Amino acid sequence: MKTMKSILALLLVCVMALALAACGNTTKTDEPGKQEEPAKQEEPGKQEEPGKQEEPATQEPTDQEKADEVAALIDAIYVQERNDQTDEQCAAAKAAWDALTDEQKELVEGENADPDYFGRDTGDASQDDPRNGDEIGEKELLVVSFGTSFNDSRAQDIKGIEDALQEAFPDWSVRRAFTAQIIINHIQARDGEKIDNVEQALERAVANGVKTLVVQPTHLMHGAEYDELMGVLAGYEDKIETIVVAEPLLGEVGSDATVINADKQAVAQYVVATTVTENGYESLEAAEADGVAYVFMGHGTSHNAKVTYSQMQTQMNELGYKNVFIGTVEGEPEETACENIIAAVADAGYKSVVLRPLMVVAGDHANNDMADVEDPESWISMFHASGKFDGVAADIAGLGRIPEVQALYVAHTQAAMDTLSK
Repeated sequence: MKTMKSILALLLVCVMALALAACGNTTKTDEPGKQEEPAKQEEPGKQEEPGKQEEPATQEPTDQEKADEVAALIDAIYVQERNDQTDEQCAAAKAAWDALTDEQKELVEGENADPDYFGRDTGDASQDDPRNGDEIGEKELLVVSFGTSFNDSRAQDIKGIEDALQEAFPDWSVRRAFTAQIIINHIQARDGEKIDNVEQALERAVANGVKTLVVQPTHLMHGAEYDELMGVLAGYEDKIETIVVAEPLLGEVGSDATVINADKQAVAQYVVATTVTENGYESLEAAEADGVAYVFMGHGTSHNAKVTYSQMQTQMNELGYKNVFIGTVEGEPEETACENIIAAVADAGYKSVVLRPLMVVAGDHANNDMADVEDPESWISMFHASGKFDGVAADIAGLGRIPEVQALYVAHTQAAMDTLSK
């Protein structure tokens, strides 16, 4: 009995010890095999997740990178073909340009892009009229020009011709088309003015139910631009009942340099008389007596119509205009290249020179290739650099603003309309 009591007492002690141990342990134990998570540290700010690396800060584009982006957007719209994205591309280029600082704008340089694309002041675009309205009616007079992005010149030269035609033919709806998509895009992107290309204008005519279409090109001659226009018009012969095309400014080309016509004579007389008067002389003879020569600079072309420039020189000679010379930017035909004109004027003994474009519009060629004194390759710079002349001046004015030239276009349009009744 004593032994049994001793065993019971020992068991009671063990049970009490275990109960005390259980009551003293208040920490939650982990499941078997599960490690306890370390306590989180309370620190200011958001903590990175374990093992996650901090992302590097985004680097701001440099001034040059921002300028290069704009240059790329300009180059994307400096194209001769319109596409489904053209409107959006024009808007994007202008928005990106506007976002640049003045310093960044000076850095814009691309294949065709430069700060002047958006930054050059060429006049007030609101003075122009794109003539792209609907509600045309059945009779349309479509005036087709190469075009220019120089706002003042466009309003005075191209719009001047269009206005004269509208006044002469009030019963016809006068509309406009440009053949140079590059110029159309430039005007749209910079000024928000939308001008139809030839295809757009013709589609507009079809949609408006035009039955009789008279096309008056403002091109100087039957050159490459005129040929392309005729090709496009051929595709609409089955969409518009009647299409007739009026003569360009200088009329038929002719076979060689000796062939002249009434149109060439009229233009020669008008442009010389206007230039001499604006130059402050009563007559061409008075200017000649003062040693002044007049150089009229055309575009030039590799097209066989380049003989037109030689014909215009023949015409000047036939009129007795000894101090008048015809040149071309492209130097085609060869005798019209700038260096050859410089030599011809100097050999004739003239000491003062007035340059003026033999172009319907005083646009890029007139302002840059002819009259840019900062460009060593411009005509005014090369005439100065020759050292052969005491004075060289540039008269930046297109043929299209001369009232008599506008009247000549009216006469050409009338001649085309006269064929409709035959």
